[in-house]
Amino acid sequence: MPKTKIQEIVFTVMMVIVMVYGMVVYNISLDMGGLTNQVFVIALGELWVMGIVAFLLELLFVGKLAQKMAFRMVNPRSDRPIVIILAISVMTVCFMCPIMSFIATVLFKGGFDIQVVAKWVQTTVMNFPMALGWQIFFAGPVVRLVFGKLFPEKGIKSEQVTA
Repeated sequence: MPKTKIQEIVFTVMMVIVMVYGMVVYNISLDMGGLTNQVFVIALGELWVMGIVAFLLELLFVGKLAQKMAFRMVNPRSDRPIVIILAISVMTVCFMCPIMSFIATVLFKGGFDIQVVAKWVQTTVMNFPMALGWQIFFAGPVVRLVFGKLFPEKGIKSEQVTA
């Protein structure tokens, strides 16, 4: 996990790219009626817009709030690291999914029209299970693995890793 501000920024960029790209692919495939090779290309066009928004939200607001809320449920001094990681991940999705769904609704689903609230609620309900699953089972583990290779923690004994 990130130990310095630079590491925090690198980790956030990595997580944002994986999460946002996955969610954009998911939403485009829903809009197009299925997943095709074209969806992966189209998603690259939306990645930068939603990626910048997600990066700023996570770094400036949601990251600290999610951690604060997670630490109401778990104790970072006594709970196992995986429990802490999962609590923070779940809280991050709980905040980011509705916010990002609202932004996507406004940008890609008709703007601020009379149905904006209904579209936002539907988008959030459709996105939440995917965002949670994507974060817990793919994005989180992959990003933590790659981040750990880029920034190995010094002094970790092999028995600590396997325990």
